[in-house]
Amino acid sequence: MKTITNKRTLKMVQLALFTSIILLMAFTPLGYIRTPGLEITLLVVPVSVGAIILGPTAGAILGGVFGLTSFIQCFGPSPFGATLLSISLIGTFVVCMIPRILMGWLTGLIYKAMKKWDKTRLISHAVANLAGPLLNTLFFMTTLILLFYNTEYIQSIVTALGATNVFEFVILFVTVNGLIEALISFVVGTTVSKAIDVFTRKSGIQVD
Repeated sequence: MKTITNKRTLKMVQLALFTSIILLMAFTPLGYIRTPGLEITLLVVPVSVGAIILGPTAGAILGGVFGLTSFIQCFGPSPFGATLLSISLIGTFVVCMIPRILMGWLTGLIYKAMKKWDKTRLISHAVANLAGPLLNTLFFMTTLILLFYNTEYIQSIVTALGATNVFEFVILFVTVNGLIEALISFVVGTTVSKAIDVFTRKSGIQVD
C-alpha cells in the first residue's frame, strides 16, 4: 500500500513538473516560433514526453494545459488566435482545447500499446513523439475547418494561398509548420523521453 501511495505521489510531482514546463514555455519565447501566419508551437514536446512517461490520462491533462495556454495567447500574443477569438469565443476555445487533449491522450495510448512488444522501447518513444505533433496538427486543422472554414477571415487566407479546395488549403497552410513541429518533437522528444525512461527504470522509480 505504501509503495502504491509513493508511486502516486511521484506521479503527481512529475505531472506538476511537466505542467510547469509547459507554462514556462507558453509564456516565454521558448514555446513558440512566431511566423507571419500560424505560429510554430514547441509545446507539443513536453506534452508528448509527459504522455509517454506518465500515461494517457496525464497526457490528456497536459494537453489540456497546453490548450488553455493556447487560448490565453488568443487574447493578445497570437494575431491568428485573436482574429478567431473576435469571430467566436466558444469556437476558438474548442479549437484550442479539444485537439490538444486528444493529442496528449492518444500519444500516451500509442506508446502504451507499442511498448508491450518493443523490448528496447526506442521505437515506441520515436513513434509516440512523432505521433504527438502530427495528431496535434490533424485535430487542430480538423476543428478549425469545421468551425471556421466558411468565415470571411479563413476564406481570405484560402484566396491568398490560391487554394481551390479544403485539402489544398490544409497542405498550403500548415505543411511547413507541421513538419517543423514533427521534426523537433521527434528528435528532442525521443531523446528526452528515452533518457527519462532509462533513468527511472534503472532507479526503480518508474510509475507505469
